[in-house]
Amino acid sequence: MDEKVLGPTAGDDGAEAGASSCLRATGESSGSRLESQLQEAVRLKTEGNAFYREKNVRIAIGRYHRALLVLRGLDLGEVTSALQGLMAQVPKLSQAQEDLLRSTQVDCYNNLAACLLQRELVDYGRVLEYSLKVLQWRSGDIKALYRAGVASLELADAQTARHYLTQASRGKPNDPDVKKQLQRVEERLSQDYQKEKALYKGMFSKQKQGEEQLAEEKTQKLV
Repeated sequence: MDEKVLGPTAGDDGAEAGASSCLRATGESSGSRLESQLQEAVRLKTEGNAFYREKNVRIAIGRYHRALLVLRGLDLGEVTSALQGLMAQVPKLSQAQEDLLRSTQVDCYNNLAACLLQRELVDYGRVLEYSLKVLQWRSGDIKALYRAGVASLELADAQTARHYLTQASRGKPNDPDVKKQLQRVEERLSQDYQKEKALYKGMFSKQKQGEEQLAEEKTQKLV
């Protein structure tokens, strides 16, 4: 499949380096630990990308998961209410740090979905879960929309697959993979319609037979 759609998200390493330099320039000793964790997460994600390019998907997945674990304690949105009181004592992230945290999370979830699709036995439920994580923060992400559509189709939800893939096609109208999956969706929906039609036809036929039999029994009683 097209690497432009399925490949890992590079995450603009140059931009991340710039953001990291900006973070260092603050010189705030209270935020040095936070910056160190962010740098560690970016490093793990970058390593994961390198392993993915080498087609070492298993190790790449491990790197992305480790990066997300590093970031989890920094993201107040993922911290339970019981811990938020303790987190209030931790120096807050600057806007630059928040942006770097979120972009790294999005890249890792996107890349995890890409890795899972490369496996022999694909866990489409997990692919959908990771893609929806991305869309939660970046609703127009073409790669996440595409993968959410593919996963939904494989999970027998063609209507939802059409929804995601149609959105993906708006961003990449000429992408052959998106077109191919949309065609699969339409074929599946057509098959589902024919099955439903046959089912209702069978139910109507049985109902009609039952009514005819009941009418015949009533006629016999009258005679």
